[in-house]
Amino acid sequence: MLLDNYKHKGLRRQLVNQLKEKGISDPNVLLAIDTVPRHLFMDNAFLAFAYQDKAFPIAAGQTISQPYTVAYQTELLQLKRGEKVLEIGTGSGYQTCVLVEMGAKVFSIERQKTLFDKTKRLLQQLNYNAKLYYGDGYKGLPPFAPFDKILVTAGAPFIPPPLVDQLKPLGRLVIPVGASDVQVMTVVDKNPDGSTHISELDKFKFVPLLINKEH
Repeated sequence: MLLDNYKHKGLRRQLVNQLKEKGISDPNVLLAIDTVPRHLFMDNAFLAFAYQDKAFPIAAGQTISQPYTVAYQTELLQLKRGEKVLEIGTGSGYQTCVLVEMGAKVFSIERQKTLFDKTKRLLQQLNYNAKLYYGDGYKGLPPFAPFDKILVTAGAPFIPPPLVDQLKPLGRLVIPVGASDVQVMTVVDKNPDGSTHISELDKFKFVPLLINKEH
């Protein structure tokens, strides 16, 4: 039974207020965080802590990101309703649903099969309409490219060229980049002529993006 009660909603409101205090200002991002029931994406052992601004373990050695990180990355996307978004690293599906809640057409790819299967079932139960794929996020989803926005939810040692290729002109890629256990949040804006402008912002800690040896 997937319950979302008044207590959960009150805790989400408190979380939104925390995010505002930390500098998140996009009203659409805050509304999505206020709407998506984060506790339903977490293992039972952590349910009591679902609305703390912290990351928690999920299946396959992955984590559900800290709400501030989700909000920060989502705000950087500068998302407009109806835009086509590629998410690399479906994970628990929480970030996916935040994007759907904001009106994006979401294509999401997950490398871990057990996590992919679990999250696909959950999103169907919650009636969140995102297109989920099992595969190598480094390669993106060429058959569905180009994308208005691309969001990478794992730490990458470098910016994968296939993802830049799959961005529309004037599109934006948000990706944490760094070979160590700390990454720099990086924004890649694609110019009309296909060239790119790269901005480096704050430092975060993400689980690593899994990349095949042949890359």
